[in-house]
Order: sequence, then C-alpha cells, then structure tokens
Amino acid sequence: QVQLVESGGGLVQAGGSLRLSCKASGRTFSSYAMGWFRQAPGKEREFVATFSWSGASTYYAESVKGRFTISKDNAKNTVYLQMNSLKPEDTAVYYCAARSNPTWYASSREYASWGQGTQVTVSS
Repeated sequence: QVQLVESGGGLVQAGGSLRLSCKASGRTFSSYAMGWFRQAPGKEREFVATFSWSGASTYYAESVKGRFTISKDNAKNTVYLQMNSLKPEDTAVYYCAARSNPTWYASSREYASWGQGTQVTVSS
C-alpha cells in the first residue's frame, strides 16, 4: 500500500518561496507517475505539476509554469515542489498523488493514492 506524506506548507508573503516535500513509502516507485495538485476553498482540485518517476520529462499547469519546479530524490523516495514568486492565488491545500503507471496525467481521476495535504497561504 502506498503512503504519501506531505510537508513544508506554511504562510508566506507574495513573492516569497516555499518547498513542499512528499515522502513516499510502501512501494518501489520507479514505475510510478507522481503529481502535485491543489484545492482552494470552494474550488475543485486542480493540477499543478507531474512527472514519471523513471523519466526526465515534467509537465506543469500554465498558471505555475516558470515559477514552480517538481523534482525527486531517489535515495529518499521523496518528491519536491519548489514554489517561487508565490502569488495570493496560489493559496490552497496542496496534495501529492501517485499513479502506478509511468504515464503521467493532469487529471486527478488518474491517481489512486493521495497524501493528506499541506496548507499553503500566500498573503498580499
């Protein structure tokens, strides 16, 4: 069974940075796709970034492209989301997700395993 635990959220001023972490356990993730999603109050969960654990390509939502970077540390089985130039509209609960297939998708429906989420609040 896959376990995902996010950390690193918090309160930051607009223009600041945060790095979210997602510690993955329970499987060998070399054949998995991993993603970050977020959900703001009153809104649907939306895609942020994704990549295949075994590959080099990444894919980002247009709203975060150039500001956010998804990466991984194989030795630590951890996925990161570096968030720079944060904006108030980035405020949301951020979730890490895993898919037991190396093909990544931007749809949350394609991911079966989810973390508990970490709150990111960006003040103006």
